[in-house]
Amino acid sequence: MSVPNVSLAAVMPEPGAAVEVREVPLPDLEPDSALLKVELSEVCGTDVYLREGRLAGVPYPIVPGHVSVGELDKIRGTLLDVNGKPFAEGDRVTFLDVHRTCHTCWYCTVAKASTRCPHRKVYGITYGLNDDGLTGGWAQYIYLKPGARCIRMDGVPSELYMAGGCSLPTALHAVERADVRLGDTVLVLGSGPVGLSAIGFAKLSGAARVLCIGAPDTRLSSASRIGADATLNFTDRSDEARLEWVRSQTNGRGADVTIECTGVPAAVTQSMRFTRDNGTVVVVGQYTDHGETAFNPHLDLNQKHLDIRGCWGSDYSHFHRGVDILRMPAAAALWSGITLDSYRLSQTNEALAEVEAGRAIKALIVPEP
Repeated sequence: MSVPNVSLAAVMPEPGAAVEVREVPLPDLEPDSALLKVELSEVCGTDVYLREGRLAGVPYPIVPGHVSVGELDKIRGTLLDVNGKPFAEGDRVTFLDVHRTCHTCWYCTVAKASTRCPHRKVYGITYGLNDDGLTGGWAQYIYLKPGARCIRMDGVPSELYMAGGCSLPTALHAVERADVRLGDTVLVLGSGPVGLSAIGFAKLSGAARVLCIGAPDTRLSSASRIGADATLNFTDRSDEARLEWVRSQTNGRGADVTIECTGVPAAVTQSMRFTRDNGTVVVVGQYTDHGETAFNPHLDLNQKHLDIRGCWGSDYSHFHRGVDILRMPAAAALWSGITLDSYRLSQTNEALAEVEAGRAIKALIVPEP
């Protein structure tokens, strides 16, 4: 296929600076690499943190956008799927944003925790423009380095997949860690994209009831459409009032499983108090360091006999299974309830502002000027 020599890209020059649209040269492809023509990318909470400089080790300037979907425009060499079938130019795919996971270190081989591999890099976050070029989705093209893991999008509309975006594999991992059982009552704290996807996966996992505490009402409406049976706007509600609401929904006991998706440290303590004795808490929302929180080890943890699990990122299996799940009509119906807002490359600063303010539930980047 014929491709141009440059790509437009929305570049984040440094923390606190406005995003700029620049022309970036297309790379010379290495063996077994590819050039992806972007159809859609996204703006998520991580991108807001990137602009604020809240993540360590970010090589500014960067092209953000760590989850994207598009068409393989040019392939040099061979690019295989997990079944050993080669991809062809023109195939519509997404790809695992994590790259260079070594599968040989102690974390990969012994602990079986590849998300903690010290060698892992992430498109749109820890790959920089100066050294790595077009390695983020806020651009017309993405360079898929050798070893990038692509996933076929046959049967899954791009808009449906991006309604989940990066929250899809993250929430799938969280619900997997929660070990939701048939008939459970699951409480999700937070109604952002990760919280919404966690609601959907909890429902698909067999939860009898899914509750959500979040804000604003527009997001809670999306929570209901994706499967929440009852919602509570936490605004102007005390911790005690929230606890009483949870108890009123659970015969006075608390949720069987609580999944924290807020990013607010105090919500971790609340998660423990909102969960029944001998229940499970999964903490997935603390992706950046927002500070400390206090709890009573006797009353909040030990006496309650809680199982508390952290959840960091996702791996290839969560991306792959997320796409497979969206091929199910029941899942497609749930994620179709998420409201999408689209922005061009020149509107990325506006998109960041809307996401930060909570006005945009899912902001998509269309790679047009």
